[in-house]
Amino acid sequence: MPLKTRSIYEKAEEDEGYRVLVMRYWPRGVRRNAVDVWEKNLGTEPDLIEAWKEGEVTWQEFVKRYRASVAPQGAKIAELAQRSKKETVTLLCSCREENRCHRSVLKELIGGAVRQGRT
Repeated sequence: MPLKTRSIYEKAEEDEGYRVLVMRYWPRGVRRNAVDVWEKNLGTEPDLIEAWKEGEVTWQEFVKRYRASVAPQGAKIAELAQRSKKETVTLLCSCREENRCHRSVLKELIGGAVRQGRT
C-alpha cells in the first residue's frame, strides 16, 4: 500500500488511510480528530528545527541529525512499515514543502524498513 506525506493544513482526501501526525507540538487550528494517531517522538527536535530554519545547518546535516534523533524509535518505525503493507499510511506535519521536511526523511526510513523486511 502507499506511504504518503502531506501537510496537516491540506484538506484531507479519502485515500489517505491511516493519518499519522509526526510533530513534537500540536499544530494550531487543527482538531484532534483530524488524525488517527499523534507520534510526537517522530517529530523534529525543537533545537534542530530552529537551527534548520535559521540556516545554521545544511539540509544534509539536518537529515543526519534527524535520523539519529529517531533511531531509538525503531520499533515505532517498524510498526508503521508493517501497517503500510496492509493499508495506506499518510505522514502529516505543518510543513508545506515535502522535499525539505522531516516527513520525507521519515518516509524513506519507513520504506527502508519495508524493503529490508524489518517488519
